[in-house]
This record gives sequence, structure tokens and C-alpha cells, in this order.
Amino acid sequence: MLTLWWQLLVVTVTSASMRPVNLVTGNDFMATLPTLRMDNLLAALNEAEIGQHPVEVHGALVGLICGGVEQSSKGWTLPLLELMNDGQALPPKLQTMVEELYQDAVTRLSDTDFGFSPMLPEEEETLAKRVEALSLWVQSFLTGIAIIQPKLNKASKDVREVIQDLSEIAQVEFDVAEDEESEAALIELMEFTRMAALLCYSEFGPAIEDDKPIDLGVLH
Repeated sequence: MLTLWWQLLVVTVTSASMRPVNLVTGNDFMATLPTLRMDNLLAALNEAEIGQHPVEVHGALVGLICGGVEQSSKGWTLPLLELMNDGQALPPKLQTMVEELYQDAVTRLSDTDFGFSPMLPEEEETLAKRVEALSLWVQSFLTGIAIIQPKLNKASKDVREVIQDLSEIAQVEFDVAEDEESEAALIELMEFTRMAALLCYSEFGPAIEDDKPIDLGVLH
């Protein structure tokens, strides 16, 4: 298991060419669609007796999209249901929320200003819980993208490298100190994850107009 301290030393996100962004949290995620706040999505998952956290659902969904899943209702719904609910249909309320989650993710991933961010807990949560949530998001993302792109070893060198880096982030330890250094390390990991997803989308997803270079750090 990798420690957050190790990640702080080896992850370098080159952000000079990036505009500042606000990472998605439970409160500001889909502000125009309050039904998709993390707490409401969690309540819907619990009501449907689906033992997954919203970050896992979002991670898997984004992984499918970034892997180039067919952007039609059946194209993305069927593999997501396999991951979420053993292929079984979702209750109507939850299905609607997931559809809105999908539309938001596609919109943000297609944003040439890099409007996308992983769906993660608020900063008020303990650092350990936020690290665990990032790990769960990354694990689900990797599962989703692997389903759609089973031959990731044939991808570009940059994508292969970030997939390996994400695999290491998925194993990060949750027992971390509640201090500024650990907070800074987590922010860097979140930013790396965000840009890694965008890189995968740029390779496997539909063409995006006005493409901008995606600058990523490298794990050694």
C-alpha cells in the first residue's frame, strides 16, 4: 500500500498552463440539479439497497465515458448496470439521477476549459475519509475504462503511464495525519486524477473542438 507521503514526493502536477479550478464536492456538484448532491445520491442508493458509494458510481461512469463507451442510452447504461447492480434495472428515481449524472459528466469532460472534476466529499470531511473516497473513485474509474478498453496496453504511452499511476493512487493508505502537508498531497493527487481522466477522454472519447494540451506530472 502506498502512503500519502510517498505520493506527495513523487506526484508532480505541472499546473502553470492550467487555469485554477474548483474540485467537485458534495455541495457544489451539479448546483443546478440539487437532486444530484452527493448526500441525495447516497440516499437513493441506500433506498435501492445498492451497496455502493456515490463516488464509486461516478468513478465507474466516468471510466466508461473516458474509455469511449457508445454515448447512447443502451451504450453506457448496460455496462454501468453490470458494475452497479449485477445488470439489474435501477428504480426509476435512481435511474433518473444516474442519467443526469451521465449528462453532467459528458458535458464537463467535453468542456475545453477543463470543467471536469471527480465527484468527491466536501473539505469538511476528515482527510482520511477524503483519501479513501479518492481511492474508491480511482478504483471504479479503472474498472470502468478497462471494460470498454480491454487492451489498454495498446494505448498511447502517455495513457499507459497515467493508468499505471492511477493504479498506484488506488492503493493509497487511508491513515494520514490531519495537517497541511497531507492536505496539499491530497489536492495534488486529486488534480492528477482529474487531468488523467481528461487525457483518457481525449484519446478514447469523441473529438473535442479547440483541443488544449493536457499537462500531467509523472509518477516514477
